[in-house]
This record gives sequence, C-alpha cells and structure tokens, in this order.
Amino acid sequence: MKESDLHIFIDSALNYFREVTQEPAEAGIPYLKDEKPVVLEFSGIIGISGRRKGSVYLTTSVEMLKKLGEIILGSDELGSDELKDLVGEVANTISGNARKELGAEFMISVPVVVEGSARDIKLPSDIPTFVIPLRWKKQKAYLVICLE
Repeated sequence: MKESDLHIFIDSALNYFREVTQEPAEAGIPYLKDEKPVVLEFSGIIGISGRRKGSVYLTTSVEMLKKLGEIILGSDELGSDELKDLVGEVANTISGNARKELGAEFMISVPVVVEGSARDIKLPSDIPTFVIPLRWKKQKAYLVICLE
C-alpha cells in the first residue's frame, strides 16, 4: 500500500466528521500495527475485493457513537443495535468515499459489526496493516487499513 492510499483514507475520515457533524476531527500519525489488537467497544469492518484485497475497519467507543448519534439521529439514548448500525454506517461511508478516489475496481462489502472482542477481527498476517488514530470531541477512534 502506498502512502497516498493512506492519505485517501485519512481525508475520507476527516471529511466525514467535518461534513456530518460540522466539527473537525484530528488524525494522529499513522503507524504499522503490531501483534496487539486495535479494538475499542464497537468496530465496523468493510471487506475489500477486486484489484485490491483486504479490509478496512473503524473501531470506536460507545461515548463517541453516542455523541455522533446525538448529532445524526437526534438522540444519545442508543441501544446496542443502534450503536452497531451507526459504527457500520460510518465505516461504510468512509470506505465508500475512499472508493471514489481508488476507482471502481476497489469493491467494498456491506459492513460487519463487532461489539467488543478483538478475536472476531481477523486480518491477514502477510499484508501490512496501518492504524490511523482519530480524535473527535475528545473521543478516540482508530481507522485500521489492511490492503494489498
């Protein structure tokens, strides 16, 4: 994966927060993931196929999702199902916006949502995985990119 690909995902994530919430998010310095899992309370995972293969996932806290829910849905009283829907939608939107830059051969799946456990997130060991730390309204999230 090229550095320019990482910038496409960073820009897509930052644009999402700016456009949807009218409040900017910040991206930290991307780093290469080690053996430790990168997972918070909810993760929306997008499978990638076509010319590029791999996955992209957004993992975030309940608190961030509730703040997003307040803006997007008008309520921060969200149950587990609504939080899952929300993280899946955010991951899908970020990946879909990146797809506009990467072309039609960059095919994305419907989101798979995981609550909690990192053991449910399987990444290929032979593909470098990059982690992009995100911060919005003092809440943290991570965008994890694993692409050939």
